[in-house]
Amino acid sequence: MSSDPGGAGLPMGGGAGRRFPRRVVGLGMTLVGAWAMALAPTVSEAQTQEGLSIFISVDMEGLAGAVTPEQLGPGGFEYARFREFMTAETLAAIEGAREAGATRFLVADSHGNGQNLLIERFPDDVEIIRAWPRPLGMMEGVDETFDAAFLIGYHAAATNEEGVRAHTFSSADYAAVVLNGRPVPEGAVSAAIAGHFGVPVALVTGDDVTVREMEELLDRVEGVAVKEALGFHSARTLTPAAAQARIREGARRAVEGVARGDFTPHRLDGPPVLELTFKNYRPAEVLAYLPNVDRAGARTIRFQATDMVEMARFLQFVGHFESGLSP
Repeated sequence: MSSDPGGAGLPMGGGAGRRFPRRVVGLGMTLVGAWAMALAPTVSEAQTQEGLSIFISVDMEGLAGAVTPEQLGPGGFEYARFREFMTAETLAAIEGAREAGATRFLVADSHGNGQNLLIERFPDDVEIIRAWPRPLGMMEGVDETFDAAFLIGYHAAATNEEGVRAHTFSSADYAAVVLNGRPVPEGAVSAAIAGHFGVPVALVTGDDVTVREMEELLDRVEGVAVKEALGFHSARTLTPAAAQARIREGARRAVEGVARGDFTPHRLDGPPVLELTFKNYRPAEVLAYLPNVDRAGARTIRFQATDMVEMARFLQFVGHFESGLSP
């Protein structure tokens, strides 16, 4: 995002060749500037008048009550109910954001097959991105026109020992995802993609471990924990209604903070460097055939991208072909 520091000067009155003392001109310019500033709205007032744009990426493992595969995929006996809860937590975030002045929303269904949200439940002015593949993955649709991003229902990283269903992108395929030397959760990658476009992450919801991870990563974020992790497949959880109320309030606070300029985009130091460690050796072996991929270990590859857009595309490529590379 950029702003134009320049601007046309004020026209000077009077006939050709007429001159005024500098102190008179200076006084006039000062009075005009003060008058204009008094009439102009503040930044936050202008944003509220125009309405704020919010991008929302929604995962499922971080929902209240979600603890096992029984809630997370079409084969699970509770999946139909948890599609309802996933939709309701997203709607709660939208409602809270609207209360604080947000007017535009784009929602990316970012779990599993990307076809989880009950789209008929959303207001007509909300657009939804579904299914795969898509160039920016979980953040498909984000760009510089958004004022902030929300990450709803997110979870902890594959390398975290505590989080419910802790993994990064694929619990079946990846043992670790490292970005610029740091093991990361999906939320960190999402934040870096948003940061590429100058968009800050203002709200994160999930278990307490997820919120803690993101608070350590970002300069500032509104975190809403809807459950306390007890193990990989267990949690002490809020009820869906209580979680939705908490998310609604968190979203309202987040948008109020966005209007004040409280949040900053998450930008990486230097070009993105990705290391993927697989649970099997063959993906690393075959992907290293690519000229821009190095094999950093028996099951690890390294890829340096020019920016996070290229990185996101690479992750999509690997993710959609990795299953065919496994033995």
